[in-house]
Amino acid sequence: MSLSLARLDLTQIFCDVDDFYHQFEQRCDLETARLPWDGQPKKYQSRLSLSEVMTIVIAFHGSGYRTFKDFYKQKVLADWRDAFPDLVSYGRFVELMPWSFMALASFLSTRCFGKVTGISFIDSTPVTVCHVKRAKAHKTFKGLANWGKSSVGWYFGFKLHLIINEQGELLAATLTPGNTDDRKPVPEMTKNLVGKLFGDKGYISQTLFDSLFERGLALITKRRKNMKNSLMPLLDKLLLRKRPIIETVNDQLKNLCQIEHSRHRSPFNFLVNLVSGLIAYTYHPDKPSLDIPDDELKALTQAAF
Repeated sequence: MSLSLARLDLTQIFCDVDDFYHQFEQRCDLETARLPWDGQPKKYQSRLSLSEVMTIVIAFHGSGYRTFKDFYKQKVLADWRDAFPDLVSYGRFVELMPWSFMALASFLSTRCFGKVTGISFIDSTPVTVCHVKRAKAHKTFKGLANWGKSSVGWYFGFKLHLIINEQGELLAATLTPGNTDDRKPVPEMTKNLVGKLFGDKGYISQTLFDSLFERGLALITKRRKNMKNSLMPLLDKLLLRKRPIIETVNDQLKNLCQIEHSRHRSPFNFLVNLVSGLIAYTYHPDKPSLDIPDDELKALTQAAF
C-alpha cells in the first residue's frame, strides 16, 4: 500500500487500525452494536472494510482539505484506488461512516492516549455546530447541543474537555453539551491520573480539590481576585504559566485537524469527525511540548505532595 499525506504517515495508521480492528471484531458483537435507528441493517454490508473506512476518515484530518467531500473525490477516488481497490462512491461512503464510530472510539481510548507522567493540563474548548443566528432553527442536534459561553461570547454546540501531558499527548477526552460546568467531568476524566493537574480559574473548587488530592492528584489553578492569597511552590507557579500549551493543542485540533465545522447533517457523523480528528492529532509529528528532561520531570512529580 502506498499512501502519502504531508502531515501524517497513512501507511502506519492503516497498519495500526487494521491490526486493532481484527482484535476489536473478535471481542465485540457487531450485531448488538449496530446503530440505534429504525431500518438500519443488522450487519455492516459493504465491500469496503471498516478498517479502510476508519483509515480514510482519519486521513482527512491530516490532508489539508477543508471539506471531506473534496478530499474524498479529489484525493481518495483520484489517487488511492490502488491502495483501496474496493472504494465506493462518496454518497455510499457517507452512509458507511457511522458504522466506524464505535471502533474509532475504542481505538482512541486504547491505542492513542499518551503516558501518565505526573504533569498534566486540563482545559475545555467550544465545538460549535452552527452559527448563533441559526441556532433556534437548527434541528440536527436538537436535544443534544446547548448554549454555552466562552471567552469570545455565546455559542451553540458542545464542549470538548481535554487532558494532556507536558509532551502534548492526549490523556483523556470527553464531550458534553455547551452549558456543562467545566468541573463536572473532571473526576471521571482523572481517575487514572496522579501527580499535578494544572487548569484555569474555571476549575476552582475546594470540594473537587479535596477529592482529587485524596487519590494522589493535586489540582493547581490561579486564584481569583476575591480569594485569599496563599503560598505556592515556585515550580508550580512556573508550570502554571505553561498551561497555554493545552490551548495550543485546542488550536491545532480545530485548525489543522478540523474537528469543528457547521456542515454536519448527522450526530453520528459529527462524532466520527470529532473522534477521527483526535486520533489524527495523536499521529501528528509536531505536537506542542515543554521539553522537560526526564530527570527534571521526576523531581517535579516527586515534589507534588
